[in-house]
Amino acid sequence: MTDTLFIKNMVCNRCKITVLNLLNNEGFEVVSIQLGKIVVKENSNNDYKSLEKQLNNLGFEIIKDPSKVLVEKIKINLIQQIENNDTDVILTKLERGIGKRYSILSKAFSKSEGITLEKYLINLKVEKVKEYIQLKELNFSEIAYSINYKSSSHLAKQFKQVTGMSMSDYKNLHHKKRKGLDQIV
Repeated sequence: MTDTLFIKNMVCNRCKITVLNLLNNEGFEVVSIQLGKIVVKENSNNDYKSLEKQLNNLGFEIIKDPSKVLVEKIKINLIQQIENNDTDVILTKLERGIGKRYSILSKAFSKSEGITLEKYLINLKVEKVKEYIQLKELNFSEIAYSINYKSSSHLAKQFKQVTGMSMSDYKNLHHKKRKGLDQIV
């Protein structure tokens, strides 16, 4: 038998390593680990209260509410698509990946997070743009193309709308500020 744990804020590979190390140190036998989801073998020695406390200390949280689990699945799915530059028809892939209609996903997300799914996706893309700018490997047109914008001017407009500065101004900053993926909402 296994227990499935849904973990809030587990949004990158470093998060997975951190949580996996914690689980191993606490004596949990991990069957599988994915962003936001861990399957462990049931064991009477598993101390979930201690685990929950330690996860909270690290900025994670065990999610028990099914609607919050759904929202975390949405976030993880979108983050993975953006990180993999898999930006063709993102919202359609979201529906397929989670197995629910977009209208249901959108309503649940907005209700829980106080932001529309579309705005969250734009904010994710802007953070990816910031990463590309910091890496200095692509020009603005290449960045726009890589995250599936039809034009760099459309990307530039959204970037300025979200950050309050142009991409060039951001590029010229000495201390470039980025949000963690768990802090985008």
